[in-house]
Amino acid sequence: MIKDYNTEVQRLFLQMMVTNAELYTRVMNIMNAENFDRKLRPVAEFIVEHSTKYNILPDPVQIKATTGQDIDVVPDLTDGHNDWFLEEFELFTKRQELERAIMKAADLLEKGDFGPVEKLIKDAVQISLQRDMGTDYFADPKARINKYFNAGGQVSTGWPQMDKLLYGGFSRGELNIFAGGSGSGKSLLMMNIALNWLQSGLSGVYISLELSEELTSLRTDAMLTSMSTREIRKDIDTTELRVKMAGKKAGQYRVKGMPAQSNVNDIRAYIKEVQIQTGIKIDFVMVDYLDLVMPVSVKVNPNDQFIKDKYVSEELRNLAKELGILMVTASQLNRSAVEEIEFDHSHIAGGISKINTADNVFGIFTSRSMRERGQYQIQCMKSRSSTGVGQKIDLDYNIDTMRITDSDPEGHGQKTQSQPSATDIMAKIRATSTVGTVNETIDPITGEIELGNKRVIPDVQSAKLKSLLSSLKK
Repeated sequence: MIKDYNTEVQRLFLQMMVTNAELYTRVMNIMNAENFDRKLRPVAEFIVEHSTKYNILPDPVQIKATTGQDIDVVPDLTDGHNDWFLEEFELFTKRQELERAIMKAADLLEKGDFGPVEKLIKDAVQISLQRDMGTDYFADPKARINKYFNAGGQVSTGWPQMDKLLYGGFSRGELNIFAGGSGSGKSLLMMNIALNWLQSGLSGVYISLELSEELTSLRTDAMLTSMSTREIRKDIDTTELRVKMAGKKAGQYRVKGMPAQSNVNDIRAYIKEVQIQTGIKIDFVMVDYLDLVMPVSVKVNPNDQFIKDKYVSEELRNLAKELGILMVTASQLNRSAVEEIEFDHSHIAGGISKINTADNVFGIFTSRSMRERGQYQIQCMKSRSSTGVGQKIDLDYNIDTMRITDSDPEGHGQKTQSQPSATDIMAKIRATSTVGTVNETIDPITGEIELGNKRVIPDVQSAKLKSLLSSLKK
């Protein structure tokens, strides 16, 4: 039943606020003078303006003199009256805001501007008083700590080194960004994480705004079956069998191609449709990639990348929190990062706006020669939930199957590159030889020492020795 908040009920709201300043303080976050009848709107506006400027509510005499309206004090208010006021005023505000949002939405729909409509309605529906008193810090420390580490939804990435760096893995409701230059393997990295999650039983969607659904799926085929794309083409039947067998133990997976310039509402609508039509509970969403997504809440020039990325990253993070999912996306590094081996915030294309919003940001350091040698390096550029900033993770890469795995699968520790001491350098460059007493001859051309049937080649690294001596002189 829809309640009728007539003029007299609205007047009573204002009277109770003036009588008990505490009531006004508790509802001031949702107080909007536009929600009141035109006759009472000047009173509501005066109460808001006066309390903001002087930090005290006006009395009935001031209200009468300023607005011409009689707002009398209500005598003998009890706790029951106060509870009624809080409940009814919240419903009144929500109803009025929703009604006004619907009217605005109708105008927007007429103009063909669909983007802001959902936000208008959602903001109105979500209006509520602040009743959550927060966490009582000293009450139950053990439960509080367990809630963070367990109820936070931390999920293993499938790479022990990264899990260790993040104190367990990624958390639901957070935004995680992998940043890399063109051709650095941003998509491959996201596909590998998605496959790790699928094999652990999670279900999700991979949304590509750049690659086709078929190419994205083919790459995942190679990773899943341990077959190169060339082998897959030659033996499609075996590929099909392996994929179907693996699918019996894995979570559900959808690969969706969307046009560039799609927005978060398009992504949300697709996720909802997947859940409705298939019944899949979505655990993770991979968006490939953030720079190609447009914001919903504001209209911005696509060339203004800083503002665009700020709103897009905020909307993606809000979507992750709203759905309680794992959210992973990627971003480009700018030109200044091409020759760098250590990344920082200045190397992110579009500036620091997306960094400020994201919970975890990783730089991808690799090169063609590194990939050929089977190497990938992940650098932690930001982490809200751990102290991993600045740390590096070395991963193994199979160039044929495009599978990325942990180079330290037991998770004992991360590889570190320490500077060798002078003693270490000397030990490496010192010439080694085997001294024999029988049949020792020296080849006059090659300088090789021949001991019986064995040949020993002295390893004298003169260039390194010369470099070392130069550094010692300095």
